[in-house]
Amino acid sequence: MAERSVTELLEAHRLGQSDALDKAFEVVYDELRKLAHFHLKGQGPGKTLNTTSLVHEVYLKIARSDSTSVEDRVHFMALSSRAMRQVVVDYARTRCAAKRGGGAMKVSLDTNLLKVDDQAEWILTIDSALSQIRDIDPRLEQVFECRYFAGFSEDETAEALGVSVRTVQRDWQRSKAWLREALAENLG
Repeated sequence: MAERSVTELLEAHRLGQSDALDKAFEVVYDELRKLAHFHLKGQGPGKTLNTTSLVHEVYLKIARSDSTSVEDRVHFMALSSRAMRQVVVDYARTRCAAKRGGGAMKVSLDTNLLKVDDQAEWILTIDSALSQIRDIDPRLEQVFECRYFAGFSEDETAEALGVSVRTVQRDWQRSKAWLREALAENLG
């Protein structure tokens, strides 16, 4: 049922079948947990935001949104990854508001480790820089989001965005360079 599946269930959802989105989530639940684990990698045990709660937050976020434009499994996973990023950023904002301080921690843009509690300010800084890059070139933000936050390979990113692998490679380099410059301004 797995591949029958998500695309057909999303089509049923677009046509108004009320439980189709729930079934699509069931089909990809394990993949969503892996994606959530990647988003939270390095966070450590005992934190409020864990893999299961992140997946459930994403479900609520997507279920509340107009998710009728989701085309297929790849698009669904990319949308889920973006929703996870938004949830992690919202969580980081809450942590920063609660702490009212604490030094920002420098992290290489090439790392895939996000420690939400320890790096809340850093996550917010990256999110702010990504908002700026979105105004210039939305695809650069999408490529960075897929590669950095979702941990997608170049091939997976190309498939999710409907572009060539070479375009992903160029955009990945451009987005990292642009973000380094924007972050240097924010942190300098």
